[in-house]
Amino acid sequence: MTIRVVVADDQELVRSGFAMILSAQPDIDVVAEAGDGAEAVAAVRRHAPDVVLLDIRMPRMDGIEAARTICAETGCRAVMLTTFDQDDYVYEALHAGASGFLLKDVRRDDLVHAVRVVVAGDSLLAPSVARRLVADFTSRGQAASTGPELGALTARERETLVLLGRGLSNAEIAAELVVSEHTVKTHVSNVLSKLGLRDRIQAVICAYESGLIAPGG
Repeated sequence: MTIRVVVADDQELVRSGFAMILSAQPDIDVVAEAGDGAEAVAAVRRHAPDVVLLDIRMPRMDGIEAARTICAETGCRAVMLTTFDQDDYVYEALHAGASGFLLKDVRRDDLVHAVRVVVAGDSLLAPSVARRLVADFTSRGQAASTGPELGALTARERETLVLLGRGLSNAEIAAELVVSEHTVKTHVSNVLSKLGLRDRIQAVICAYESGLIAPGG
């Protein structure tokens, strides 16, 4: 399978650099580049890629608004790129539907890995980012009642959701629950299906907003 990618950044050197790195991979095809959010949305509609890399700060339409439109209209997964490692950007990008968040100084190998990870249905949310999200959510004073109903989940699925919320990978969840990774994948799939969630990122947000994870939990 060839992974189709659109790269959007208003800085041509950054955009072409990312495109060059990705195009060098035998399983990745950069189908278009875009200089702003509006161009990115148009490119996704035209080329139907699997992944779009979106700079957060772009003219005309920023990356967060572009992600919101793209994720609402298509099955394309959005990975946000920025030089700013700040809570508000992470929070807004994830709520817009993004499946990942990377700084622009990401290593070459990590960039390629990121694209493959989100296509596989996983997410790019390190535990450190998860902790920032919890702190940011708490500081906003939002009520836990805004989260979805968790009654449909089994006890083990609720445990899985908690561990997802803490940013653990499937392998780490398997070790924590003393089960196989295959079993974890089944639990994750059930959680997403029962709660009507798009991906693991939305599951993380759900864990916070439902009150399943307490601040610092």
